[in-house]
Amino acid sequence: QVQLVESGGGLVQPGGSLRLSCTASGNILISSDMGWFRQAPGKQRELVATITRGGGTNYADSVKGRFTISRDNAKNTVYLQMNSLKPEDAAVYYCYMKGLTRQYSTVDCWGQGTQVTVSS
Repeated sequence: QVQLVESGGGLVQPGGSLRLSCTASGNILISSDMGWFRQAPGKQRELVATITRGGGTNYADSVKGRFTISRDNAKNTVYLQMNSLKPEDAAVYYCYMKGLTRQYSTVDCWGQGTQVTVSS
């Protein structure tokens, strides 16, 4: 079994910054694609950013220039640096990982979610 544990959410004022972290543990041999999605109340879950094992990145248009995704392959950890936060960024942020177990089975995993609130 593979677990994703997120941290770093919280309350921040508009224009502020937060850094989210997500670490995979358990029966994981290697992680490939990792990323962040978010879901605001009454809305569908949407992609925020993804990163390949080699460092290739993809961002939602709404966060380009403000958010930066990065990863540490040795730690199976992905980060999301969020700057210039806006009220519309408020949501539950979910970590995602595609990987390979020690039995060479592919897995798609989600974290439990971390709340980001942007309010003055």
